[in-house]
Amino acid sequence: MELIKDAFDRVTKKQKLSCSKTQEVLDQIDQEIKQTLQKIQSSNESEFSQTESTQKELNLALSKYPKLLEKSFNPDIAKAYRNIEFDAHTVNEIIGSHFYRQGLFELGDCFLSEAKEPESAAAMKSQFQEMFQIVEAMKCQNLEPALKWAIANSDKLKPNGSDLLLKLHSLQFVDILQKGNRSGALHYARTYLAPFASDHMAEIQKHIVCLIWSGKLDKSPYAHLLSTANWDKVTGELTRQFCNILGQSFESPLSVTIAAGVQGLPSLLKFMNVMVGKRNEWHTMKQLPVPVELDREFQFHSIFVCPVSKEQATEENPPMLMSCGHVLCKQSITKMSKNSTKTFKCPYCPTDIDAAQCRQLYF
Repeated sequence: MELIKDAFDRVTKKQKLSCSKTQEVLDQIDQEIKQTLQKIQSSNESEFSQTESTQKELNLALSKYPKLLEKSFNPDIAKAYRNIEFDAHTVNEIIGSHFYRQGLFELGDCFLSEAKEPESAAAMKSQFQEMFQIVEAMKCQNLEPALKWAIANSDKLKPNGSDLLLKLHSLQFVDILQKGNRSGALHYARTYLAPFASDHMAEIQKHIVCLIWSGKLDKSPYAHLLSTANWDKVTGELTRQFCNILGQSFESPLSVTIAAGVQGLPSLLKFMNVMVGKRNEWHTMKQLPVPVELDREFQFHSIFVCPVSKEQATEENPPMLMSCGHVLCKQSITKMSKNSTKTFKCPYCPTDIDAAQCRQLYF
């Protein structure tokens, strides 16, 4: 009986110990759960506060945006309009040319037909159609039309300092080599790249070294020759040279005119707000009395501002080179020389200037 009682006591003791330990673990878990819930609640409040703050900032920015748009964009741009005469035929050609430049041949035909300019349509359309056919072929990595055109116009490309033909041959060489045709690439280099050796030896040598990497050029130090960016650059160069040979600008005149007009419009509208009630004076002005700042991309011709009168030179008031090498406008020289009746000192150096010896400068 004693053995049974001792065994029972041991079981009872172990049970009490187990219950105690279990209760401690449960209390610990309960405490951790409460702490975690507090952290989550605190975090949610913080995140909600941050979200609310961000939302307020967004709402504030959105409320200001329409006001900024209203201030920046004047809906009535007709204030800056001037009713002047222009050559309708030239304007129609510019618009039609713009459509053809974009590859919108049907739209260009429709516009020029309705504008009753059928004669100019045929010439412009055929020229830009040829250019687009070449460009589309190059997008498919077909250089045959481009090479054919460049060879036919090589005598016109050389005076322009263009190496377009070499670039086209280089693309063709790389394409042959990447296909694993080493002998074909070598033959192509001897036939078409060698003639350019006198002026482009370093470039040709680099291509010849590529023969070692036939079929695996993408793993060579010259992997950059496979980049599609090379095709894009040569396509852009061909388009530029094509337009140049046609006597056309690379950028569409219509696009440039609109972009420049949009940039200068705010200054003109501000000026017109000052000129309210003086529409007749505005229409008779030959030169703007306020500067209209345009980016350098819209500055195509040199201008001269007289350092004495601070006025921009015009055909009636051209820049004049004095014997000392300094330049003033004609009207300033006339005033300083008392209508060319006496000599005067240059405002920038002590030289005596004779107005009769001044010569007009042409920019």
